[in-house]
Amino acid sequence: MTRVAFQAEGAATVGPYSHAVLAGDLVYLSGQTPIDPATGKLVEGDIAVQTEQCFKNLAAVLKAAGLTLDDVVKVNIFLADIADFAAMNAVYKQKFSAPYPARSTVGAALLPGVRIEIEMIAKKP
Repeated sequence: MTRVAFQAEGAATVGPYSHAVLAGDLVYLSGQTPIDPATGKLVEGDIAVQTEQCFKNLAAVLKAAGLTLDDVVKVNIFLADIADFAAMNAVYKQKFSAPYPARSTVGAALLPGVRIEIEMIAKKP
């Protein structure tokens, strides 16, 4: 299989992976943490600040693939502390409109200082 991958200037990479990979008409986005690609450092702040940065990184990946948040069909969210759910969800609600993408949210052990990681699946029009 020839892998079609997308790399975004506006998203950080901290390992040997592609930001996104095309498979048929679906684009699978790797999880993005709240790293500021300009500095390579984790953004400081509460879960709302970290969630916003994740979405900025993911929007850059979507753009590299010729897509937007409107093309997202599935979102997986990993929270270091499930008590952050309501504050994360308040930011999330601002990013999408009905009908919303399918979504899973789970509590998970994440890298030190990282309170959230978000990954997505989008569909090419």
